[in-house]
Amino acid sequence: MLSAIRCCLLPAVKLYLLGLKVLLAQLFSRHFRLPVMPRQDGKVAIVTGGGRGIGYEVVRHMARLGAHVIIAGRDEQEGLAAVRRICEEYKEAKVEFNTLDLASLQSVRQFVQSFKKRDLPLNILVNNAGVMLVPEGRTEDGFEQHFGVNYLGHFLLTWLLLDALKDSGKCGHFSRVVNVSSSAHCIGKIRLNDLNSCQCYSAHAAYCHSKLAQLLFSSHLHQELQHGGSPVSSCAVDPGMVDTALYRHLWMPLRLAHSTVAHLLLRTPAEGAATVLYAALSPALEGEFGGGYWANGCREMTTPPTFDPQLQLSLWETSLQLLGL
Repeated sequence: MLSAIRCCLLPAVKLYLLGLKVLLAQLFSRHFRLPVMPRQDGKVAIVTGGGRGIGYEVVRHMARLGAHVIIAGRDEQEGLAAVRRICEEYKEAKVEFNTLDLASLQSVRQFVQSFKKRDLPLNILVNNAGVMLVPEGRTEDGFEQHFGVNYLGHFLLTWLLLDALKDSGKCGHFSRVVNVSSSAHCIGKIRLNDLNSCQCYSAHAAYCHSKLAQLLFSSHLHQELQHGGSPVSSCAVDPGMVDTALYRHLWMPLRLAHSTVAHLLLRTPAEGAATVLYAALSPALEGEFGGGYWANGCREMTTPPTFDPQLQLSLWETSLQLLGL
């Protein structure tokens, strides 16, 4: 009984207390306003989960600046509707939808194969899509859903697109990988012998673990790229607590409270997208100034495990093995 409480209840309490802390901080601080960004004509961007929420606002803003943006998502109807709305708003927008299911490694590979056949450049990859607090389950390939979708699917997508990103980058105009993370990473843990949370399952813990894994990947990728002299940077962004559909799996009492006050207390998707766009587009983050962990328009420190080079490398190598790379 005690172990069950420790396994299931404690992570939930930790996450909700963290959420309260973040919410209070948001309420008493000024939210970041995106400065005017330069035109992005000729650039190509892929945004996962770009059909709604933060992803939609990222796509919308990039399209307004002239970028050719590909919405990568599993819901075709939602994605095509997003394309129509953006094209109605900006007549010259270059936006399209392509199917990508991050819960299927085959779908990720097919998406990349289809993209590469078009011989397009790739200047920006925004790994935005994700799941939170979904019931226990497995992806098509047998991975725990938070780990499989939030982390492993994006790992594979980024890995397979790295050559396109490298070929498109150049000095003064680096290609960029932006991983949309969460402050929840600070209470996550990486257990290399139990990445699928088989020993003790908690959706709250699994979400936090996946976000820490994402941050470790982002940091290690940036170091690898810099050491190799590649014109690509990688960073992670915490958009804060944003009023999106991500919260639909909260505990029922909290879900009811959320639906009542979300529009008053949480950031709008456009506000949440501001730092993501800054990381993806700002000339101030060019080259050696890229990388890191960003929140509310500022580079921030993260928890000690994020900087552990051995943990970063171990997770990297384990991920490659799991994906057969």
